[in-house]
Amino acid sequence: MDPKFLILLLFPIVIGSLGNFSLLCHSIFLYFSGCRSRSTDLILRHLTVANLLVILSRGIPETMAALGMENFLNTVGCKLVFYVLMVGKGVSFSTTCLLSVFQAITISPRSSRWAELKAKALKCTGLCTIICWVLHMLVNIRVPMLVSDKGNNKSLTSTIDYQYCSAVSSDKDKDSIFAALILSHDILCLELMIWSSGSMVCILYRHKQRTQHIHRHNTSSRSSPETRASQSILILVCAFVSFYAVSSITYVWFSLYDKAAWWLVKTSALTNACFPTASPFILMTREQCACRPVWKK
Repeated sequence: MDPKFLILLLFPIVIGSLGNFSLLCHSIFLYFSGCRSRSTDLILRHLTVANLLVILSRGIPETMAALGMENFLNTVGCKLVFYVLMVGKGVSFSTTCLLSVFQAITISPRSSRWAELKAKALKCTGLCTIICWVLHMLVNIRVPMLVSDKGNNKSLTSTIDYQYCSAVSSDKDKDSIFAALILSHDILCLELMIWSSGSMVCILYRHKQRTQHIHRHNTSSRSSPETRASQSILILVCAFVSFYAVSSITYVWFSLYDKAAWWLVKTSALTNACFPTASPFILMTREQCACRPVWKK
């Protein structure tokens, strides 16, 4: 047992789980307490669920392994854990992209060319989140085929040992097809996040310029809830891109080794937990003054 790694691992697991669970409960409470829901609230709930799946599916087995437990997962358990992990990571990626895009549409001026699209798009949040889940469930269907308990892959050289499970490299042709699918999804989502973030920055800047003379002499003026929500989502996107870059570097290192080193496996566990742990605390800033009873106009 490595106590230093255990402490490093427990911190994001405990803090991230509490943060996401608190944010999810808060969002559900506002929904059932008669508060006016925003168009992005549903996406937010799906994002927190996906973050919890990522933290728990990787964090709990890693913690048990760090405590010295062995062979606590059989082949079915390993396949399920890694499938849930990959689906959760994919949905977290997609819903972060959706959150950014829909927020950009929400704050777009009514006079803009997006005015007609705005009403239609905001009605599709539920459908879009369902598509995200179905898409990543299908794309990652091959993950269970590559994972098993440690006993079944002892004779194979090209394996990644996670202490509690092992993953084996598959055929290169199939790997290239799978990598192309994942990469195309990632590039599309990153482009959409960059576009929507740039749009929000421009919209917020123009709004600030138009209203600056109104608040020039009002030192206690506060930004609107939509402005705070947009700012928090911009920070969220920046955090995601940063952690995504670190995670991508880790996976590049994985591809260079037939058998990944211990430190590389543990580094990937920590990088996987970074964004899911940070995101609820970034998004909590948008929840200030979020509750507006529907009976009040």
